[in-house]
Amino acid sequence: MRAKVLGSAAGGGFPQWNCACRNCNGIRERTLNASARSQCQIAISSNNSDWFLLNASPDLRLQIEGTPELHSRPGGGTPRTSASRQSPIAGALLTGGDLDQVLGLLLLRELEPIHIYSTVSVRRLLREHNIFFNMLSRQPWQSVWTDIVPGESFQLTTADPSSYIACQPISLSGPFPAYVDGKGAADLKTDEAVLGLVLESNNGGGRLAYFPSVPEVSDRLLDIFESCDLLLFDGTFWVDDELVRVQRGFRSATEMGHLPISGAGGSLNRLAKLRRPRKIFVHINNTNPILDKDSLQYRQVIDAGWEVAEDGWEFRLQRPKQALAC
Repeated sequence: MRAKVLGSAAGGGFPQWNCACRNCNGIRERTLNASARSQCQIAISSNNSDWFLLNASPDLRLQIEGTPELHSRPGGGTPRTSASRQSPIAGALLTGGDLDQVLGLLLLRELEPIHIYSTVSVRRLLREHNIFFNMLSRQPWQSVWTDIVPGESFQLTTADPSSYIACQPISLSGPFPAYVDGKGAADLKTDEAVLGLVLESNNGGGRLAYFPSVPEVSDRLLDIFESCDLLLFDGTFWVDDELVRVQRGFRSATEMGHLPISGAGGSLNRLAKLRRPRKIFVHINNTNPILDKDSLQYRQVIDAGWEVAEDGWEFRLQRPKQALAC
């Protein structure tokens, strides 16, 4: 299985357009030892031909254009698509309903068939609560939705029956997006708000855990991570009050559903005993000091056996070997 990091930053990207923090100013002025990043986006494939998106970021169009494997292929076509419109994107899996995870779906509205996987609650948020997403249903064949049930495994299938990816969705019981008020959430299930995904191809291509938004790490999650070859994990904030320090009125990391990296209960300490998976931080906020490769915080995560994802990284998972990056 191949996994490509199309984007590795949290919402707003890095630098963020309205931010003049040390990190954002430093990368604009080229005084910071860091790389610019687009908003978090992963693409996976088990056959090098059909690709699935893990969420759909607002930066998706540029990410697709920057990734030759995702370019539309001339020739062939289907009864519903022209010979010049044949996208290798087979579907999108949504781990939640945050704008940073779903706005990219609207960029896929040009009457290209797309298969979307989400929980019932997230599907209802998008299809029943927001008329914008009706753009994905102008034709009955334009979008096919498959409901994800937390804890129930399913297969990502393509036209190639010999190649598929098995997916195990894990409920993380995080919050619904900030745009959902109490009345709107009254008929939604809290265990369907935020998911982590464990993915494994049928061709012995290793086991990938994708958890970009994690409110807490249970012992059960630790067991799941230990069974994986590659872990892409929530690296949004370094400390719990990171945004509060920037401006009063912001919420803390835990209030936003993100476990901070540092501290006694942070992910660096909580996941310290993991031995099997290669550990990569993704979904990194522009304020996080680990973006600066000269910072003490960056050195701390590296010394602890972690890596900090950058746009363009690719992993090829092949068992029994560990995941290797190109």
